[in-house]
Amino acid sequence: MYNKRRSDFDRAKKNAGKGSSQPFIKNYARERHTKLKVGEPVMLMDFLLQKMGGMSKTSVKNLLAKRRVSVNGSVESQYNFQLNTGDLVEIDSTNTKYKFSHPKVKIIYEDNYLIAINKDVGLLSVSSPLHEEVTAYKIILNYVKKQNLRNNLFVVHRIDRETSGVLIFAKDFDTQNNIKEHWHDDSHQRFYYALVEGEVEKDDDSIVSWLTENPKSLKVHNSFFDNGGEQAITSYHVVCRKKGMSLLKVNIKTGRKNQIRVQLSAIGHPIVGDRKYGATTSPIGRLGLHAASLTIVHPNTGEPVTFEAPIPKVMHL
Repeated sequence: MYNKRRSDFDRAKKNAGKGSSQPFIKNYARERHTKLKVGEPVMLMDFLLQKMGGMSKTSVKNLLAKRRVSVNGSVESQYNFQLNTGDLVEIDSTNTKYKFSHPKVKIIYEDNYLIAINKDVGLLSVSSPLHEEVTAYKIILNYVKKQNLRNNLFVVHRIDRETSGVLIFAKDFDTQNNIKEHWHDDSHQRFYYALVEGEVEKDDDSIVSWLTENPKSLKVHNSFFDNGGEQAITSYHVVCRKKGMSLLKVNIKTGRKNQIRVQLSAIGHPIVGDRKYGATTSPIGRLGLHAASLTIVHPNTGEPVTFEAPIPKVMHL
């Protein structure tokens, strides 16, 4: 048993890799999970007080605040959440002092299957052959490994380094495959906010074009006729126009590399700060693109779930 545990430890330490933004914690988290079946409708707080062996209200609220309680596989932090007969409540009392905190990443949702974050601008989603540095993936992998060294993390999608907003990862291979398989279904929706140069004339419109990437410059080029590239479909609504700029709410039907940036530039309204695709101004000191909302069908419950990240203040007009 000792040799296997040491082997697991060494492997996980190696996998932490260079450039990790958080120190690797050497102690194992001692897992302690309690699963309880709900016999009759009751509020979550009352249920936990009844079942947790004399715990105080403060202790129970602490468990909820630390996201240590899940109902039917989804983390629940509201003490007045209504439980129904047959619900499965799981309490994680794992002995660990680690609490997630990072200046570039905020966890906005987590359950036993996936984790959704709000990624800050300037942070890569995942590493590439050209970039061996701290990424959102490495940060969250480090977080889940500190809970249990057997935990893993799987990439579902990416957003550009210069783009902030919602990014999700799967906690197991089956969940990753399920989400990716249905990624382009109508039930999945991805909304962005884009702050662009100029006052866009049409209140609502759709852009359909074909995109090709230059393998040397890695720049994506747009064509409004089928030239053999990848078809990209983007629709937008003008939220407001002010100071020679427009704030757009954008919905992408496809997920091509740099899609929104390339297509908005192609209609004469590049995103502010996006010099790669023709912007001449940078009034907010960053790229004016934010992944605001992502809706998917949860792979376990089969119900739609939406993850949201509020638009950064600097993008308000």
